[in-house]
Amino acid sequence: MVRRVLAGMVAIGAAVLAGSSAGFAQQPEADPGVKVQLNDDTAYELGLVNKYVHGDSNVALAQCPGDGLKAPKSTTFASPVLSIGKYDYGPLIGVPANISAEVTLKEGTAPGSYPLTVNCNGKSYTATFSVPARQVGAVPAGAAHAGDGSMAS
Repeated sequence: MVRRVLAGMVAIGAAVLAGSSAGFAQQPEADPGVKVQLNDDTAYELGLVNKYVHGDSNVALAQCPGDGLKAPKSTTFASPVLSIGKYDYGPLIGVPANISAEVTLKEGTAPGSYPLTVNCNGKSYTATFSVPARQVGAVPAGAAHAGDGSMAS
């Protein structure tokens, strides 16, 4: 009786393992190292990753396996709210990327979250970046200025 139970348990265990390995074989493999983002943090400024910076240069970045350290020339970026230009297909110092492109925000883009996609080796990878509201760039005429004494009574 014990032998039958033990043999049944072994048979069930073998079937479960066989089913599991078949399930693992059917799952698509992730592409290691493929990454896409807008901007990168610097040594003196953090919080830049995936945030559009008004009034500054912005860069789309990706790590796409290719020829040695370079991304394939077929690699491209896309976004509904960014104009993309001036690609560089080489590694960057201090940034885990081998393709970059200068980007500018399209006129009339509202604050919010938007996709940035890289097409790498025939597959698309997407990150979400945010566009903050624009801040007032100039102080209105006649406004009080801190430290100028205009608020003294």
